[in-house]
Amino acid sequence: MIRKIICGPGFCAVTEDGVLVEYIPNDPSDQCGDILLGKTDRLMPGMNCAFVDIGRKKSGFLPLDENSSSFTGGKVRSGENLTVQIKKEENGTKGAFLTRDITLPGTMVILMPMNRYIGVSSRITDESVREELKKTGREIAADRFGLVMRKAAEAAAPEMIRQEAESLYETWRMTEEKASKGGKRGCLLFSGSIAERLQEDYARDSITTVQESAETDDGIARQVRQARERTVRLPGGGNIILDRCEAMTVIDINTASAAVSGSKEQTILETNLEACGAIAQQVRLRNLSGIILIDFIDMDNETDRSMVLTRLEECFSRDRVKTVIHGWTSLGLIEMTRKRTRAGIYDNLLKACPVCGGTGYVLREQRE
Repeated sequence: MIRKIICGPGFCAVTEDGVLVEYIPNDPSDQCGDILLGKTDRLMPGMNCAFVDIGRKKSGFLPLDENSSSFTGGKVRSGENLTVQIKKEENGTKGAFLTRDITLPGTMVILMPMNRYIGVSSRITDESVREELKKTGREIAADRFGLVMRKAAEAAAPEMIRQEAESLYETWRMTEEKASKGGKRGCLLFSGSIAERLQEDYARDSITTVQESAETDDGIARQVRQARERTVRLPGGGNIILDRCEAMTVIDINTASAAVSGSKEQTILETNLEACGAIAQQVRLRNLSGIILIDFIDMDNETDRSMVLTRLEECFSRDRVKTVIHGWTSLGLIEMTRKRTRAGIYDNLLKACPVCGGTGYVLREQRE
């Protein structure tokens, strides 16, 4: 598999074997991952959250309790300065989602200065390697910070891992010092450009290359147009239909004009398996997030269902965004969740139709 990061006029794109899997318009207001100085605006104990002034029109949303049990920060107080990180960019009427559990990502490790957790990437499956990396992480951290050992740490020497962790920790100390001086609300530490973030996230694959492009490639433009459509055709004749709702995204698979190469069951299986790759590509390209339900064509054979689930997991294994496939529901749907970090292609490139208001329907002409 050959992966390319393409930096063009006003966008960054990622292709895998020529197939577009990410398209990110350059948006100066996108600060996801940046560390900011904020000030508690309002405490909302009933909602267990606070609204934080981060120098924007919309205050950021900060949960009073962090997810991690090993988080070392104290209680949030009204009117105090806070060092926070943007976990999810603002979306529609919602302000940015903030966290005090800061993460500083490197190539081999993720450093967590407000945490003491030592973990290993789930991409590393060898149990003996995981235990060895945890031991290395505990020795490096020495109870000063938390660490998550990334996939790239698997092949790295312990001294290289230590050097990167110490460099990240020094960056944090400088950020802390800057925050202690107070001043204007806003950015304390820039998380890097989109291209830099992509290179960092895909650093575990040595085959990833970066190229500059003076104009948008025709193939990229065509695939971006396809990502705006509701129906995506499969090479074998079937199709997938993607419908985004307020609470979730629903994906339906159909045989459509798929040629019957054998039995009906074989045609259904082949179409479902083919759909897995297209679903993973479209979810990544459109940057769909939250709850995703997939309605595959009904299969009676448990072996076939297992094959489809395995294929889907394989297709999403390249996704740099955290994705959890929960498996088959009692209704025969695949349920999965995907972390939201930034706006998707619908929000970046599209707006609601002024005629139908975004419903996709207009009033039928009345017959006389």
